[in-house]
Amino acid sequence: MTSLTTLKRPPRASHVGSLLRPKYLFDKRKALRAGECQLEDLKPLEDDAIKHVLKLQQDAGIKAVTDGEMRREIFYEGVFDKLGGLAYIPDRPIATFKAYIPRFKVMHDAGVEDAPTYFCNGKLKRTQPFYVEDFKYLKSLVPPEDVKFIKITMCSPSWFHQRHGSDLTYDLSVYKNDDEYFDDMGKAYREEIKELYELGCRHIQIDDPTFCYFCHDNMITDMGKAGVDYHALLDTYIRAINVVTADRPDDLIISVHMCRGNFKGGVHFSEGGYGRIALKLFNNLDVDAYYLEYDTERAGDFSPLMHLPLGKVVVLGLVTTKDPKLELIEELKARVYLAVDVLCGGVPKRSREAALDQLAISTQCGFASVWEGNPVTEEDERRKLSLLVETAKQIWPNETA
Repeated sequence: MTSLTTLKRPPRASHVGSLLRPKYLFDKRKALRAGECQLEDLKPLEDDAIKHVLKLQQDAGIKAVTDGEMRREIFYEGVFDKLGGLAYIPDRPIATFKAYIPRFKVMHDAGVEDAPTYFCNGKLKRTQPFYVEDFKYLKSLVPPEDVKFIKITMCSPSWFHQRHGSDLTYDLSVYKNDDEYFDDMGKAYREEIKELYELGCRHIQIDDPTFCYFCHDNMITDMGKAGVDYHALLDTYIRAINVVTADRPDDLIISVHMCRGNFKGGVHFSEGGYGRIALKLFNNLDVDAYYLEYDTERAGDFSPLMHLPLGKVVVLGLVTTKDPKLELIEELKARVYLAVDVLCGGVPKRSREAALDQLAISTQCGFASVWEGNPVTEEDERRKLSLLVETAKQIWPNETA
């Protein structure tokens, strides 16, 4: 039986990572889009915005703080644009994007001719840090004893591969297969993680919308029509993350957040419960914690949690970032206890105490995965973060949230 001290667990209440940009940064980013300023003009405003959202998190009682992704235009920025071996293509033909991916099916059907992406035309390597400077800045703003609570979010290594598949992601004269491609990608990620760890980082969150695509029935059907084995591709993407997380320090938490889409205005792209992927995801993916979206019926019920092994944590994303309506504490608590019931009857069976220890709560996604943000206000954001903390205090009264 899992003891209450063996789990590498995020704090009981947290948010996924991105936060709404303060108006002055929002307006400046808008001006950048209009060609009215330069990218470097944003930095002092980003610095101030990070201080602002840090205080917002601290005031709400959130322990695992982020910089809100204030320096990013979109959640995946900062990795692929910095990796050596990738060429940015602003207008790649839409025919090279897999039409079975939900968001690209919409583009195909709408007659879109091209879209921006990356193509691997050389050996992948980390030629510069991804988020080291971002971590250093946030580290300078918190007391030394709180540095270990800083969470860095980074995009999954599969993000651009799922757009183009094994045939059109990389030059076949550079990589013969996906394993070679993801081995070098994973090496670059591990180098980044090593440097972050040496600076004091103890929590890395990998943001992965790709896994939830496998929950989407229409995509699975369309993949079959295209002759793509979804079982094999799922295994490929699990392995891609395992290469990233291999040989990590014992005191480093690595979590994965599975997103159904959080585009402009909070638009989602995929639906369906976790049942199709849960057994492999919980048992084969080498991470410590899973941030799962559970704010709407499109995520399904808690039954897939029966596959969660001992020694891992699920962070239930019960509070939505897509709607200003504030959830009720009693309803959130009731849902957590429903998840406990499933875990107790899972494989292996466990006590209610042990099951509750394997859970935490969070928002279902970020408040601003793209800089424009979701249709909520900063006050809504503040209230939802405070709600998470208060709910956690009531569920786990003997712990700090």
